[in-house]
Order: sequence, then structure tokens, then C-alpha cells
Amino acid sequence: MRELLATPGATKYILEKYGLRAKKKYGQNFLIDPGVVERIVEAAQITKDDCVLEIGPGIGSMTQILSKAAGKVVCVEIDRSLQPVLEETLGDCENVKILWEDVLDVDLQALCEEYGGGRPLKVVANLPYYVTTPILMKLLELKSSAFSSITVMIQKEVADRIRSAPGSREYGALSLAVRYYADPEMVMIVKPGCFMPRPGVDSCVLCMHAHETPPVQADERMMFALIRAAFNQRRKTLANAVSHGYSLDGRTFTREQVAEALTEMGLSPSVRGEALSLEQFAELTGKLGRI
Repeated sequence: MRELLATPGATKYILEKYGLRAKKKYGQNFLIDPGVVERIVEAAQITKDDCVLEIGPGIGSMTQILSKAAGKVVCVEIDRSLQPVLEETLGDCENVKILWEDVLDVDLQALCEEYGGGRPLKVVANLPYYVTTPILMKLLELKSSAFSSITVMIQKEVADRIRSAPGSREYGALSLAVRYYADPEMVMIVKPGCFMPRPGVDSCVLCMHAHETPPVQADERMMFALIRAAFNQRRKTLANAVSHGYSLDGRTFTREQVAEALTEMGLSPSVRGEALSLEQFAELTGKLGRI
């Protein structure tokens, strides 16, 4: 199908032809603004040397453009009712491979090895709001060996959390996790009118470039256990939150031990986790690890 899919008319036609409606359980909102699609693909810096992983191609609106820009596109789609749609809309896109699976169940490392030809893939996706964080974390934890960049459309509120600074209300475990694995850059805000059906909130396109090496050196498992403990009870002081029955990768610490480590760092024993930067969490992890 050569007609541009990312328009209100083409999207409505396809959905009516196949008797389909956007499914809330999959968080489906189809892009109907070709300018937004082009901007996403441009931000991802796709070339013919690239293999792209697209998560949730929907009716193929973005896949169509990706196919022209990339050497190969591998799509992972959970909704099998879209199979006849994509057979029509992507029928002339010979470099597109569709896997009918839930991306959370896919062995992404194996996928990258099979289709990447030894090079990291680039991820491009219009992520469903309800599983944004689990998908992002699964992608990021594979690091730069699997993905060189991740360009995603997500809820603006989540993008604000990712880009927030220490001490802000939005700052949390996701902010720290993304910064540990990648450098997030905001590309654009996308208004509800760019989708069919319209979501109730603004969206945001983020491009995350994977770090070749982490920006801090720390025991990764222990540090993220510490971060989770700090933000699972963010109203508590960090010392109280960590000592409140939490295991940091198999180890437990008393309030006094955490408070002493914080004091050595020049921080107040009553500081909360939301005040610490990634570098400070890494330093605290090292101090606790030596106890």
C-alpha cells in the first residue's frame, strides 16, 4: 500500500474496512499526523545501514516510513487482529519482518543477534502508556550492546519524570535508571489531536542514546536495590527507608549504618532519597558495600 497511512482519512478507512477499533487494553492510539511520524524517524537518525526494532506498529503508519529509511525493520506486535491489516498496508515493504508477540516476553538479546548483523539496533516506538516503564526498563537494561538509541513516543508526564532533576516532585527511580543507561533528549511535544482516538493527555517524543559505559561506577544490582528502597517510601528519610526491612542485593543495613555513610558524604542523616543525584547514589552504594 503506497498511500501514506498517517493521515485521518487513511487511518479511518483501514479501521472501517477491517471492522477494527482501537483497543484500550493494548493502549492503542494511532498516529494521524505525517509530520510527527517524519520527525520521529528523523530524530532516530535512521540510515540504510540500520536495523530498526519497532514496538507496536499498529496499522503500519510509522513502519511505512521506517521501511523507506532503514535497511531492515523488525516489528513486534501483540494484537493479532492486525495481521490482515499489516499484510495489506506493508505488503510492498520487503524489508519488514513482523513478530506476533508481547515484547515483554521476547528475548530481545537473541532478537538483536539474529537481525542486527553484529551491530546494535535502533528502537523506534509509539509506546502504550500502560506498559511504558516495563518496556523501557527491558530495553535499557540490555545497554549499548543491543541498542544504540531508543526513540519513543510516551506520555508527557512520564517524559517529565525521566528528565527531572534531584529535589523535584517528578524525580524518582525511573529518572535515575534512564540516566544510568542512556542520555535522554526531548524531541517534541505531541498534542492529542495527532492521534485517533485522542488520548486524554499530551505525549512526548524522547530520544535516548545508550551510554557505551555507565556514567558512574557502582555495584549495579545493589545500587538499584538502594534506589528502589529509597523511592518506595519516598516520604521517609533515606536512612529509615533503607533500614526498613529492605535487602540490598542480599544485604541489610541498620539506620545507623546508612546515616553514618551519609554523614561521611557530607549529607544530612535525615536526607531523603529524592535529594540524591545518580553520582551520590553510586557513592553511597560503594560505602555501604564496604561495611
